[in-house]
Amino acid sequence: MKQVLKSVFLFALLTAGFAGSGVVAEEEYSLPAIQGYDLVSYHQAGGPVRGNGYYYAQYEGVLYLFASEENRNSFQAEPGKYLPAYNGYCAMGVAKGKKFIGDPLAYKIVDGRLYLNVNAKVQEYWLKDVSGNIADANDFWPDIMDRSIADLLAE
Repeated sequence: MKQVLKSVFLFALLTAGFAGSGVVAEEEYSLPAIQGYDLVSYHQAGGPVRGNGYYYAQYEGVLYLFASEENRNSFQAEPGKYLPAYNGYCAMGVAKGKKFIGDPLAYKIVDGRLYLNVNAKVQEYWLKDVSGNIADANDFWPDIMDRSIADLLAE
């Protein structure tokens, strides 16, 4: 019981610490990932839907929610097929050497890969040269993937 109380206290403390955080945060991953949207649903008719607490999976330390057991099982069988490009950061931002949290509703599937952008306006700009922007982002990503958002914004 004592261990359970410690865990609950620690969770509450960590949650309170993130409650007031803005766009630039020390923590690189939000929990759950991509604001709880089901990654598999992006590849299905009807587009993205939010997952729920009944079906979830953890992959490389990140929590993902799913709308159904079938979607969770599909993800677990082939996570690379469903994970968003650039860990879910804005594809246009990465193309410019920056990291911004992607909006799960500003998305595009290109050659089977999910790309997020920070908002619909940036998405419109990104769509004007998808292949060029992906090429630029692919060039930048190895250099910025392990750097913090704050560090990149300070440049």
